[in-house]
Amino acid sequence: MKFGGCPILTPAQQLLFLQRSEVFPGLGTLAGNKLTWRCDRRPTGLSRLYKVRLTYVGGETPDVIVEDPDLPLLAGGEKLPHVYSDRPTRLCLYLPGNKEWEPHQRFDQTLLPWTDLWLTYFEDWLARGCTDWQGGGEHPDENENASRRERRRFEAKYGRRRR
Repeated sequence: MKFGGCPILTPAQQLLFLQRSEVFPGLGTLAGNKLTWRCDRRPTGLSRLYKVRLTYVGGETPDVIVEDPDLPLLAGGEKLPHVYSDRPTRLCLYLPGNKEWEPHQRFDQTLLPWTDLWLTYFEDWLARGCTDWQGGGEHPDENENASRRERRRFEAKYGRRRR
């Protein structure tokens, strides 16, 4: 199957790339069409260690979750910036439908480096007293209604309708 002229990487292919990665060592499993990759990340030499889990079911949006430490606890009750959920802490690394990540791209060249960058900005945010997120980015509106979300998904997949 192709996506924009490039072959889509299956969960099995993604797992092979991850297993060969020297930069993102970890352990992975493949159950049917679902890939799970766990790795320890230390985004800078001064950073704490983070336990990260990436899950991907072929054809769906991948999830990157920080399993440990407890980021909401570190934030002292402040609302975490740029996450889809606090528990589990599911990171917002790119804007779906904006072609920042596409299914033909390798996780070890996109989502995992972006995770390190997100964690670096998170540590900076903590050091600033949980104010002034410097990581930039656009986060989907949490109050966006379902029909608008569906239209955005359709447009991302098939392009904009001409009127």
